[in-house]
Amino acid sequence: MKNPPSNTTGCRKSRFYYGLVIIAVLYLAALLADFLSPYDYREQSRQQPSAPGSPARFHDADGNFSLRPVVYGTRLTDPVAQEYSVDESNAAPIQFFVHGFSYTFLGVIPADIHLFGVSGKSPNAPRIQLLGTDALGRDRFSRLLHGARFSLLVSPVGTILAAIIGILIGITSGYLGRAVDSILMGITDAMISLPTLILILAARAAFPLELPPVTAAGLLIGLFALTGWAEIARLARGQVRSIRDREFVIAATATGVRPGRILFRHILPNISSPLITQVMLMLPGFLLAETSLSFLGIGLQEPEASLGNLLTGAADPTQLRQHPVLLLSPAVVIFLFALGSRLMSDGFGTKQECYRKFQ
Repeated sequence: MKNPPSNTTGCRKSRFYYGLVIIAVLYLAALLADFLSPYDYREQSRQQPSAPGSPARFHDADGNFSLRPVVYGTRLTDPVAQEYSVDESNAAPIQFFVHGFSYTFLGVIPADIHLFGVSGKSPNAPRIQLLGTDALGRDRFSRLLHGARFSLLVSPVGTILAAIIGILIGITSGYLGRAVDSILMGITDAMISLPTLILILAARAAFPLELPPVTAAGLLIGLFALTGWAEIARLARGQVRSIRDREFVIAATATGVRPGRILFRHILPNISSPLITQVMLMLPGFLLAETSLSFLGIGLQEPEASLGNLLTGAADPTQLRQHPVLLLSPAVVIFLFALGSRLMSDGFGTKQECYRKFQ
C-alpha cells in the first residue's frame, strides 16, 4: 500500500476542518447561551420596542478616549415610525463577567455571571443590545443564542435517529432475500415519494400548538426521525448490494459467521464513508425543516426562541428596510450551519477518496 503524499493535488482535506471549526463555534455559542447572553431572552423592555443596536464607542461625550468601550442609551423619538436617537447624556462602560439574571450553567451549576454587560440595575441605565430588540423589547442577541440552542439540538438529534433507522432498514434490505428487499424498498419508495415537509406538517397538526420546549423538541425529533430515513435507507441498500458478493463477505459466510455479525462487523465499516457523507448533507435539511415549522407558527411557540420564530420579525417590510442585518441574523446562523455541514461533507468525502486512491 502506498502512503498518500502529504500535499496531494485534489485532496482538499482542509475543508473538513474549516467546516468543523464553523460547526464547533456555533455549538459552543449555543451551549454557553446563558453565559453569553447579557439579558434574559424573555425579558421585555417596553420602553424600547424594535430598537436598533446599542452604539458603543471608545470615547465619552467629552471626546476623551478610553480603552474600555462605553455604551450609550437610546431614546424613542418617533413611536409611530419607531425611530430612535442616541442619548449621549446616558452612558455606561461595558464590563466583563458581570452579575445578571440567574440561570443553570450546563443545566447543573446555578450561576448569574455573564460574559459582558452593563453594571447597575437602574431602569434608566443604558442597555447593551448588540442586535437591538424585537417588537416586544426583548434582546435579539440573547434570543438568537437561545434560539440557536433549540434549533441546533433538534435538527442533529433528529438526523441521527433518522440515519440509524434508515441504515438499519437499508442494510437489512440489501443483504437479505428478494422478498424482504421488495417489501422494505416498497415502503422506502413510498416514503421518498411523499413530500417530507407536508407530511411533517400533517403529523404536527395532530398535536396541540402550546407545548413545553422539551415536549416540543421531542415531538419534532420524533417526526424528523420517522419521516427522514428513506433516502439514506436507499443509499445503504445500494452500498450493501454492491459489496455483499466480495470475497471477504463470501469467506465470512462460508465459515459460518452469523448474518448480523457479517453486516455490522464486515459490511457496515466498508460502506460507512458514503453513509457519513449523506448524514452530513441531511443536517441542513432538518434544520430548515425545524425553522420552517417555527416560522409558520407550529413549531416552538413564543415566548420561547428558535431560529424560525425569530425570522418572523423579517416579515415587517419597514423594519426589514431599516435593520436588515439585525432581522436576518437568524438566517446568517442557518447559512453558517449549512456551509459548515457542506464543507465537512465535501472534505470528508475527498479525504476518503484520496486515501482509497493511494492504497
